[in-house]
Amino acid sequence: MSEVREIEPRRAAEMIEQGASVVDVRDPDEYEAGHIAGARHIPFDELNADSAGVEAGGQVVFYCRSGDRSATAASAFEGSGFDAYSVAGGLEAWAESGLPLEPEDGTVAERANLPPR
Repeated sequence: MSEVREIEPRRAAEMIEQGASVVDVRDPDEYEAGHIAGARHIPFDELNADSAGVEAGGQVVFYCRSGDRSATAASAFEGSGFDAYSVAGGLEAWAESGLPLEPEDGTVAERANLPPR
């Protein structure tokens, strides 16, 4: 597997603004609670090169809640020839950096299928 290229949230926002595709790999309830504007929603277990809608060699930024699922996705896409990145710290870090979520009152949802701490 190739090396994961993690980028800080503000760098991810710049890349997205410059035209990089952005893919949210979280579950539907997480996406509905709050997401990055313009993100394509594809749950992690449904993700493949065709569903991501990114042209071969295209630049894509993946994110999830904390960065684990998106790091796996970015690594797999990078290994397949995409210019792929994962948002370091996921949507939690994005929101903590003061970057916007959609809808306007969006939040970072807890992942429902994880066991309680």
